[in-house]
Amino acid sequence: MSRIAGALRRTFGIMREHVGTDTSGNKYYKIPEQKTWTGRLVRAKRMVEAANPTEYEYTESSIPTEWDAWIRGRRKEAPTAEELLKNESYRRNIKLKAKEVEEKDLALQAKEYEDGLVATLPKTVAQGHASTASFGKQEISEDPTSTANTFQPGSWMPKK
Repeated sequence: MSRIAGALRRTFGIMREHVGTDTSGNKYYKIPEQKTWTGRLVRAKRMVEAANPTEYEYTESSIPTEWDAWIRGRRKEAPTAEELLKNESYRRNIKLKAKEVEEKDLALQAKEYEDGLVATLPKTVAQGHASTASFGKQEISEDPTSTANTFQPGSWMPKK
């Protein structure tokens, strides 16, 4: 059988074996180990044929994690449909639990602020950015606010 398959591969090109399809419609193939016409051994490969082949429409979730692990060779066997459904429901449950924990934490923080157990964040006095020349300087006001010891020229303009 391998002689016939090898002859067919050499004659018609690479033969690929369909392994599975995910819920998005991506098709996964395995190209078995084969010899070239010169006798050189070419190792087995795994590939995906995207359901949406345009590159600009690709998103992170286009390929499920389990299939990505199979393509990269981190797992030997291709994932089954049952495994994919089980893992998806597990991820949904984890997201729900994380949301509940976050809501409880926000409620606890609000209660601690109300009870005075946690100090509120200090308000920033200086306005602007530290790289500007006027950072930390007081703006010119119409009301005199400085005394003789702390007077800065140009810090007060009298009302007209």
